[in-house]
Amino acid sequence: MAPRTREQYVARRSKDELEKLKVAGQIVGETLELVRAQIAPGVTTLELDKLAEDHIRERGALPSFKGYRGYPAATCIQVNDVVVHGIPDDTPLEAGQIVGVDLGAYYDGYHGDAAFTTIVGQPDKHHRLLDTTQGALMVGIAQALAGNRLKQISKAIQEYVESRGYSVVRQLTGHGIGQQMHEPPQIPNFYSAGEFTDYELVLEPGMVLAIEPMVNVGTAQVQVDEDGWTVRTADGELSAHFEHTVVVTDDEPLILTLAQGARPLSDVSEYRRT
Repeated sequence: MAPRTREQYVARRSKDELEKLKVAGQIVGETLELVRAQIAPGVTTLELDKLAEDHIRERGALPSFKGYRGYPAATCIQVNDVVVHGIPDDTPLEAGQIVGVDLGAYYDGYHGDAAFTTIVGQPDKHHRLLDTTQGALMVGIAQALAGNRLKQISKAIQEYVESRGYSVVRQLTGHGIGQQMHEPPQIPNFYSAGEFTDYELVLEPGMVLAIEPMVNVGTAQVQVDEDGWTVRTADGELSAHFEHTVVVTDDEPLILTLAQGARPLSDVSEYRRT
């Protein structure tokens, strides 16, 4: 029997599967927008987590994160120097903090996953970090084209971020997604020849990718708290994180995790601003 190619390890979803993924993605997008609207000084991340879980369940889905490898909450919520996997608690948010929210929804056997970062209260000097990270996500998605190699996503993100004076986290990656939260391929946000075999993956229609740049003000290095989950910048500087679940098509990438439903990249306002 001939060995499987790299492409054969990455699922290509059928039309019926993509319809379920679209619903899961829309639930994620709706939930993120609900949470975003409630972020304000004095609100706790635990309150935001409850809002998210309640909406996901009301929509007939399950929170993908809750119970995943023992994770205790429906969301990961990151404040200031926390990169990812921040566990919600009862500490009130303060004006001027940056807050990232990452969540997933499991609907009819399929997952959606997305994240955003915002500023509590009025935008301030941290706005450039957020704009850079969101822009990096969009230029990465723009490379999710049939016939491209995965490394073109990685290179685009790294070049965009570093040209603006920030660092890309290297110890964490994006991923494939579908019936499992984390599926092949790994999607690094940087390119280092030979470090990941998935760099050479040829993208094909029907592949579903969770692209998620994590961008730091200072060093790219991170460390994990004693709780085994919370990942922080090693130097205590700020970090931001944006993510979408995306389908490779015969044409342009299709973003699934939007509150208004799946849309092609060119229809998304955040892309037109980059």
